[in-house]
Amino acid sequence: MIISAQIRAARGLLKWTQALLAHKAAISVVTLNMIESDNVDPRVSTLRAIEAVLEKAGVEFIGNEREGLGVRLRPSRRR
Repeated sequence: MIISAQIRAARGLLKWTQALLAHKAAISVVTLNMIESDNVDPRVSTLRAIEAVLEKAGVEFIGNEREGLGVRLRPSRRR
């Protein structure tokens, strides 16, 4: 499951605001802000919705708890 730091990093890579990600994931900006600030224990379904939107936009969630977690952008398929 993704963590708040990965969500923040993914948004940074995409240059997305919280409002844009919240809209695309069909959640409120307040909810996203609380998740990113670690002020709430989010529902699994909410994290899955966020993850799906970010992956569709080209983000890959990488690593594991032992070695470290991160994000990266897949290469653009546009030629």
